[in-house]
Amino acid sequence: MSMEQPKIQDYAIIGDGRSAALISNRGSIDWLCWPRFDSASIFGAIVDAKIGGDWSIRLSQDSQTTRRYIDNTNVLETEFATSSGKIVVTDFMPVTSEEQKKKRLWPEHELIRWVKCEQGEVQLIVDLNPRLDYGRVAPKIKDTGKLGWRIYSEPYVFTFRSEIEFGRSSAGGLSASVALKPGETVAFSFTFSSEGPAVIPPLGDLVAKKLELTIDWWRRWAAQGNYDGPYRRQVIRSALVLKLLSYAPSGAIIAAPTTSLPERIGGDLNWDYRFAWLRDAAFTVRALFGLGYKDDADAFVNWLLHATRLTRPKLRVLYDVFGESPLAERVLDHLRGYADSRPVRVGNEARVQLQLDIYGEVVDAVSHFFRKQRRLDREMQKMLRQCGEYVCEHWREPDSGIWEYREEQRHYTHSRLLCWVTLDRLLQMHERGQISGIPADKFRDARHQIRREIEERAWNDRLQSYTQLLEGDTLDASVLLLALHGFEDATSTRMQQTHRCVRERLVPAPGLLHRDEPSAKRREGAFALCGFWEVDFLARGGGSLEEAETTFRQALAYANDVDLFAEEVDAKNGDALGNFPQGFTHLGVINAALSLRDREERAHKLDRQS
Repeated sequence: MSMEQPKIQDYAIIGDGRSAALISNRGSIDWLCWPRFDSASIFGAIVDAKIGGDWSIRLSQDSQTTRRYIDNTNVLETEFATSSGKIVVTDFMPVTSEEQKKKRLWPEHELIRWVKCEQGEVQLIVDLNPRLDYGRVAPKIKDTGKLGWRIYSEPYVFTFRSEIEFGRSSAGGLSASVALKPGETVAFSFTFSSEGPAVIPPLGDLVAKKLELTIDWWRRWAAQGNYDGPYRRQVIRSALVLKLLSYAPSGAIIAAPTTSLPERIGGDLNWDYRFAWLRDAAFTVRALFGLGYKDDADAFVNWLLHATRLTRPKLRVLYDVFGESPLAERVLDHLRGYADSRPVRVGNEARVQLQLDIYGEVVDAVSHFFRKQRRLDREMQKMLRQCGEYVCEHWREPDSGIWEYREEQRHYTHSRLLCWVTLDRLLQMHERGQISGIPADKFRDARHQIRREIEERAWNDRLQSYTQLLEGDTLDASVLLLALHGFEDATSTRMQQTHRCVRERLVPAPGLLHRDEPSAKRREGAFALCGFWEVDFLARGGGSLEEAETTFRQALAYANDVDLFAEEVDAKNGDALGNFPQGFTHLGVINAALSLRDREERAHKLDRQS
């Protein structure tokens, strides 16, 4: 790997609820897609350092950097320190209430970088090198005087403004250098417009006002939560990541804001995660509800119902932020990929896979969300009945599984488990009087058949463990979810033996689990989420409270310096792998913490009674 390219964990994220930017600890914005998460990149150096485009802020001298998020916000501060001075760069995308937006015109999207000299004298260097359409287009840049620099790409217009003079650089972008003394500041604004005259926001005092409004907006949102359990800092950061990955106009939550960050450096396990997966549904609702963010859970469930309306009873694996099917997967051959990891893909072919587990995730999410509601509306009941009927008809079929294997379809234990969950939750809602008109006897019979098949065919007597496949002999971390979904108690003999076997065969380092047994064909990192699944299992009674807490601390240690997780971790050196930051991992953090909190509360209650 080139020493010049930041590691994946060297990045942090900012966003505005519709798009996101990744900023390295060296001060470069190496990923930005406007107007949506899945739009073509404007800055894409993370997937091609040479032609991808970036926006860098640095000092003329070598510097040491430290960074942090302003408490309970997604506003990033990076400190650059040299022998002669120190600056702080504050990066954010302005967000505020609709009431505030009525007071003045706001750009459709804006990214602000605000630099303040804190100490000594420094020479600041700024380079802006936009490369549109995933690096394929070096745009036309026009100097419009006081209105800033216009960057044209039909039908969009980008505007760059600053309080210092810029000139054209040899790279075809813009460049500037300025000396700063203690207390001096300089602001930069990059905006997007898709229609009508572009809104050109003034700088000066308005930058400070926008920063104040943005901090206030994030803190008001964070304060809606009610979590007071262990590791609150990491849990709230995970919640803030989920909010960043939420597409505000629809309520969809994407898996990650990036594409093709590799699961193996130099390899081809590179996928586009800028879409919303139904698989995340139950985990998402449990996390948002558990933390007290009911409005966000409500928005997500509404998006889920909207997205699935056209294809019911069959559900797609993933959708774009508006609930449509993403475009077909294609390869961008002109990009070198992160650390020469080819190919770079856009779109995701998992969209056409059969994954039977998604029905259980959707029904479980609805069951959890509406667990206190007396009766569901007719449209909701119809959708749930359709899910049950579909599962009854198809549960015996092979599929691509939770890990979306692109080889032949097989009979995965996890897929059978979630088919069981589909029918189990529907019958529970029927018994609560929330849903009527279901063929209860048919569903009970199918649920019983699925249970018997899992107990008889997914259990391996030689290994003394549940296995990845029916009648298989390989392990999969997802078998721990048998306890989370209520199929079998975490304290049962079978689950205890399964956990022992999982630890023997899937743990490469403390706090980490491979998602399945590594092979020479598909070498990859440990799946960060699975470490938190183990914490959840232990907290549910699969181990002692002390064991659960220790494993949680070990798993949390693989976050970066601002508590962000990627999809995977290289167990040999702790480096992040895969798309970043990964929503599924942060869901794992939250749900493991909620289970740990519940376990601690039960322990304290028993102590008081004794």
